[in-house]
Amino acid sequence: LKTMPQSGTIISGLGIPALEGLITDVLAIEESDFTSLVETRVFLETHSASLAAQRRTTDDIISLKKALQAYEDKLSISTQAVEEDLLFHLKIAEASKNKVLKSLMLIITPDIIHSYAKLKVCNSETVSKTIKEHRGIVDFIVKQDILAVEKAMKLHLKDVLNFSLVQAKKKLKD
Repeated sequence: LKTMPQSGTIISGLGIPALEGLITDVLAIEESDFTSLVETRVFLETHSASLAAQRRTTDDIISLKKALQAYEDKLSISTQAVEEDLLFHLKIAEASKNKVLKSLMLIITPDIIHSYAKLKVCNSETVSKTIKEHRGIVDFIVKQDILAVEKAMKLHLKDVLNFSLVQAKKKLKD
């Protein structure tokens, strides 16, 4: 609310920072469960990848390839590269040119990183598969193949979605 001289009190516009704060507050109140985070991630990232394929620039392609290389480099010296993985996905959101999608990804990313570490989602057995999927996603964005990149992103996130559903079922039984 904003008080304007001789006009009274009005509702001022909700900018992105206000929206981010509001969503962050809602997530904190609701204590988002892992499945909800993953479902939201699938939704956001599939749409981000589609828009990235449509709107990407040469600079975006370079940025995506650097993020992918950083992910691969980290995996060559460690079994964990959760931050690098999510940074790669944030670069896709940046390439979408949709600041709200990117902001929403930034809002849920800390909870995702925390949940991945806590639940030990990533392991050395899935590394080569993940690298191959990331490379495919980049290739489809470069080629501007919208349908293929949407399908590739859904396939890429399918395992973590299934993992989250199994965790949810275990939680219900407890």
